[in-house]
Amino acid sequence: MSLARAAAGAALAGLLALLGCSWFSASSSKSTSAEACPTAVILRPLAQTAVFGPGPERRPENVAFYGILSEVNLKCEPSGDAARIVLDTVVAVERGPAARGDTVDLQYFATVTAPDQSILRSPPPQMVRIEVTGGQKRAAVDDHIETTIPLGGHKASDLNVDIGFNQSPEVIEFYRRFRGR
Repeated sequence: MSLARAAAGAALAGLLALLGCSWFSASSSKSTSAEACPTAVILRPLAQTAVFGPGPERRPENVAFYGILSEVNLKCEPSGDAARIVLDTVVAVERGPAARGDTVDLQYFATVTAPDQSILRSPPPQMVRIEVTGGQKRAAVDDHIETTIPLGGHKASDLNVDIGFNQSPEVIEFYRRFRGR
């Protein structure tokens, strides 16, 4: 009987610990300034890209690298009609069958939009170089951007920072035909 009681006690303690963690981490991770920040959004149709090898066909066997925007974290400090933002974006790549080198350059955008989807700021595209060394199949980098964005008379929390890969027509057609990998 004491073994059953100990197991039940351990299960209850574990459950309370999990519940306590979720309560505390949720309340402590949301500060007043975090609530006043824009929302960072990876646009799903533009979250993946492909870099093709030298062959003329745009088929899965001619992909040198696949790129993926996998995570984004935004912090900010509103000040008047602007906000200073820090944006960390995880950009990952995977070797494709046509990969010949160890590095790939990818380009993505981070555009600030108002609630009506109008563009408030569209800075130049971000260039990211990722090295996939040795026998590795995948690699990732955390790309870090710090900038000040105009609020255009809006509250910072009403804005979005839309993130996606710049896609060529051939990449769009590739994903339309093959739905990725």
